[in-house]
Amino acid sequence: MAGAMALSVAGAHAQGGSSSACLLELAGMGKVRAIADGRSFTLADGREIRLAGIEVPLPPRSGESDAPPGAGTAARAVLASMLADAEVELRPSAAAPDRYGRMLAFAHFTRDGALRSAAHEMLAQGFARVSAHVGDRACAAELWAQERAARHAKLGLWSEPYYAILGADSAAELVAERGHFTLAEGKIWSVRESGGTIYLNFGQRWTQALTVTISKRHERTFAAAGVVPKMLENRRVRVRGWIEERNGPRIEADHPEQIELAERN
Repeated sequence: MAGAMALSVAGAHAQGGSSSACLLELAGMGKVRAIADGRSFTLADGREIRLAGIEVPLPPRSGESDAPPGAGTAARAVLASMLADAEVELRPSAAAPDRYGRMLAFAHFTRDGALRSAAHEMLAQGFARVSAHVGDRACAAELWAQERAARHAKLGLWSEPYYAILGADSAAELVAERGHFTLAEGKIWSVRESGGTIYLNFGQRWTQALTVTISKRHERTFAAAGVVPKMLENRRVRVRGWIEERNGPRIEADHPEQIELAERN
């Protein structure tokens, strides 16, 4: 796999371009000093930045092996090829730093005379997936398009079997991903409510298929974004988030962009 990764990095020249829906207000600039992983870097002035809108495989920690082999290292190498020693524009997607003190932002750099989004490029080259929290439905749709094109073309990590979208009825495979960010796809068998929670069931038995939960207090937010839980029954959807195991695989959906109609893409 390491050889395939090296080839993918060397040949990664997809044009992610700059963004429109994700082009947020400019909050400053800085020079990149160091790349931590495929979504994080440090500026010369010491600020730590995490790219908004994407999730990537992370490099192994000290003493750990890279699992899957080469994935985190390859994602870091691709981001480094874009941003190492570059001047970047920062457009924060959140008002406050994350719990690690990093600014969550879209970072833009100039290449070939064009302003480009690092997050969009990582998606377009197949070394990232759209995160569970983008914050804006139009921006999420823009990022999904980049992810979808790379997936269909099997670019970057999408050429590897482990990066595939899992079937929502594949309970054993989903449970094996417990604690990891995962994409799953399938037809919603039923939508039920109980105790302030909406349950999207991908099978007749929750122990044998994925269940997605949505708190009733978030229902209006989902509906405003065009995701009406009760109307998803018998629809094929793609869900992204962290897998939990509660009498079967489960994803808690707090943000509308975690759920995407998959019938046509």
